Amino acid sequence: MTKEECYRLGNITKPFGIKGQMVFYLDVDSPDDYADLDSAFVEVKGALVPYFFKVDNINGNKAVVTFEDLTPQEAQALAGHDLYLPLDLLPELTGNQFYFHEVTGFKVIDVEKGEIGIIQSIIEYPAQPLFSIMNGDKEILIPVIDPIIKKVDREQRTITIEAPNGLIDLYLES
Repeated sequence: MTKEECYRLGNITKPFGIKGQMVFYLDVDSPDDYADLDSAFVEVKGALVPYFFKVDNINGNKAVVTFEDLTPQEAQALAGHDLYLPLDLLPELTGNQFYFHEVTGFKVIDVEKGEIGIIQSIIEYPAQPLFSIMNGDKEILIPVIDPIIKKVDREQRTITIEAPNGLIDLYLES
């Protein structure tokens, strides 16, 4: 299994208690959906390694887990490592909801300016994520927020937006 075939679930943060339990930070919208999770891939030295565990409880985005067949010291050595799951485990989204990895390569159309470019990536800033859209040799950054996104068309691979007045011009005029 490669990282391209997976999505990042979160990471292993720290030990919990003295019995070898670990805390997972689940970087997802609905952490409770993962209460019955019994395995995940852990990135170790660039490779994805499967590990099995039991989720003991979930509180917000934090899950306390007990690894199978690991000593407390072996479990603690995984702190700081990222967690991954196969893409086919993601629930299918509809309407204007989308996964960031899903829209890379989509054409962006502004209701006022028309076609503005292709999504190269999504930059995840703490305040809000941004579409990185290439228009020729110029990068346009558009906030990924509900009021701006008007329509996601998966068949046509387009996203229609209504950018704030003047935002696109800031990038194209320079």
